[in-house]
Amino acid sequence: QVQLVESGGGLVQAGGSLRLSCVASGRTASMYAMGWFRQAPGKEREFVAAISWSGSSIDYADSVKGRFTISRDNAKNTLYMEMNSLNAEDTATYYCAAKRGRTFVAVTTLRDYDYWGQGTQVTVSS
Repeated sequence: QVQLVESGGGLVQAGGSLRLSCVASGRTASMYAMGWFRQAPGKEREFVAAISWSGSSIDYADSVKGRFTISRDNAKNTLYMEMNSLNAEDTATYYCAAKRGRTFVAVTTLRDYDYWGQGTQVTVSS
């Protein structure tokens, strides 16, 4: 009922920046929390950043705090993440996720999300 499509990934040098976008379509009228997760080769998918429907509640993984900024534009059904000061450890496939139902806080647990995008690859070279 909800489809998510990420974009904005690519190859960037260490210290550089990228901006990821996630466009939601389908039945998007309900309030829901959204988030970004990533999965590097040989590792499990991990939480990166999350935001409530209103944007008033935001949370980040310690590894990206101060470098990444999550935001959303509900009028455009779009989730964003600005990534700065990228390093090799940020190399991963990044996934957009959405939780159905009204949620008032940022959700950081992978298993609580209902919809997922196909992922966009971010590669940081040294």
